[in-house]
Amino acid sequence: MIYLDHNATTPVEPEVAEAMAEAQREGFGNPSSCHLPGVRARQFVETARSRVAGLLGARQEEIYFTSGGTESNNLAILGLARRRPKGHIVTSAVEHPSVTQAVRHLLSQGFQATLVGVDGDGRVKVDEVERAIRDDTVLITVMHSNNETGVLQPIEDIARLARSRKVPFHTDAAQSVGKVPVSAEACDMLTVAGHKLYGPKGVGALYVRRGIALEPILFGAGHEKGLRPGTENVSGVVGLGVACELAGREREARGRHVEALAERFLSGLRRNVSALRLNGHPALRLPGTLNLCCPGVDSTSLTAALGDRIAMSSGSACHAGERKPSAVLMAMGVSEDEALSSVRFSLGKDNTEEEMDRAVRILSETLAPPAPAR
Repeated sequence: MIYLDHNATTPVEPEVAEAMAEAQREGFGNPSSCHLPGVRARQFVETARSRVAGLLGARQEEIYFTSGGTESNNLAILGLARRRPKGHIVTSAVEHPSVTQAVRHLLSQGFQATLVGVDGDGRVKVDEVERAIRDDTVLITVMHSNNETGVLQPIEDIARLARSRKVPFHTDAAQSVGKVPVSAEACDMLTVAGHKLYGPKGVGALYVRRGIALEPILFGAGHEKGLRPGTENVSGVVGLGVACELAGREREARGRHVEALAERFLSGLRRNVSALRLNGHPALRLPGTLNLCCPGVDSTSLTAALGDRIAMSSGSACHAGERKPSAVLMAMGVSEDEALSSVRFSLGKDNTEEEMDRAVRILSETLAPPAPAR
């Protein structure tokens, strides 16, 4: 099996798993308790909080732990909106469902929203964001990079615009953290997901700039400074912290390795499959993410047929199994037939050149089989 679906989830790094096992043994106490096991658990949690903050260039007290990227996005959007009776939100046409569905919920509560388009390369149009801002705009939320295409968004430009208009800005950076430079300085709220950077599933974080006030969306005791109730998932939090620390040390080397593999993989495929086309910006993208259109090929059937040899995705992993064109690709102007013929490959730090060559052979034999001998 050649695993090329790292945007869906990454393997847990051995060092992360070891740290989580230690936390299970030594940090089993309730972090809210005052006795020694509770104090020890709290130390584990706060060390992890410091590591997440360090990767983002944030203050430790600005990091809140959640159950993952979906909860972090919901907390940012709904938590801000709950402090206002109504208002207007600006978001993009290529967001993750945990953003679009949260915004859709607010529409049912009397809020309004403007959906900003993207260009043919999949990048959000900054001029449309500027035109969309109104006097009653309470939030701009645009993802840092797209999970399907890997396209990097003009976050710094949007952040400057948001600050000039005094509108809070949130970015879903679940796919970006650990892969490309991500700075908390660029936004007011930022989403992190553990299982996208070789950490565990079921844990994430939300950066909230000091001075940004949110209401909780869950109710219970006063954990995470009253913003996110529920006893902290100590081992998961520890795993996220170690994953962030490793990413801080290894991100550049990982990126160079994955980018070289992606170039080798794409070049090999293009030599054998002439009709192949890359969806999204050719350069402004996450290292290792390739969304490829294979005209005339049913992407769902392809991923199923090769599923025991190559792990890939026929669209966003959150929509696997649904037979409908990607909303992200459609927003970019890709036709329905082309969208249904598109496959996402997302490479990781442990992939090898030998795997790339083998994947090229398998896919070439499937997509462009040799003509029968006469």
